[in-house]
Amino acid sequence: MADASILYSVASGVATITLNRPDVLNSFTLAMARALLDALARAADDAAVRAVLLTGNGRGFCAGQDLAEVLPAAGGPMPDIGAVVIAGYNPIIRAIRALEKPVICAVNGVAAGAGANMAFACDITIAAEEASFVESFAKLGLIPDTGGTYFIPRLVGHQRATGMFFLAEKIPAAKAKEWGLIWDVVPLDKLQATTHDLAVTLATQATRGFGLTKRALNHSLGASLDDQLDFEAQSMTEAGQTKDYEEGVRAFLEKRKPSYIGQ
Repeated sequence: MADASILYSVASGVATITLNRPDVLNSFTLAMARALLDALARAADDAAVRAVLLTGNGRGFCAGQDLAEVLPAAGGPMPDIGAVVIAGYNPIIRAIRALEKPVICAVNGVAAGAGANMAFACDITIAAEEASFVESFAKLGLIPDTGGTYFIPRLVGHQRATGMFFLAEKIPAAKAKEWGLIWDVVPLDKLQATTHDLAVTLATQATRGFGLTKRALNHSLGASLDDQLDFEAQSMTEAGQTKDYEEGVRAFLEKRKPSYIGQ
């Protein structure tokens, strides 16, 4: 990647994307947000990539927006924070949800503001025991962005979401798992291996099936039951035409391990 704030590598079918501004807890500038968006697009377009692992360098995952970039100049007008959200964060969340490959998030330390909400938008999020999540917006008189007001109430319910937003308290990783915000918690020294092994395992499975499942999950967030039942049936028709479905059935009948190609 041209921008050193985002590192990108591919191995064993997994694209590893690393937020790389450890001196400021990987807080975002607009250039970094654009570089992350480019990395996600690169992973989406590469047929050799069948899973994505998103993580952060250093002691934090992501502290959200780099406030130094959005401070008004002396005597100047206040910046349009909404424009920052539109240009930087909204495209990232849309890209994560539209990427029809598993996106695993490894939260190695504090995830605050947009950093927390980006983690919650991923498919499977695993955090280190030392990690924490904080909806820090209220401390600045702002509202949660990066999909926070969309995903968090659906994950934890209205009361807990409101408490997170209004009180801006740190949620330890163990509580985040208990509440259903994330999938699992592991010791920090096992986080990299655990999430990488999971991503590699998913990269050997039926990628199109995962993509269609993710598409159905996205659709369910705004659908009625009748609409969702119809969407499931349509998606099942598409899944049933894949080479991986044919391989899965043959492997089952032949009592062997399937060898999926992601198509």
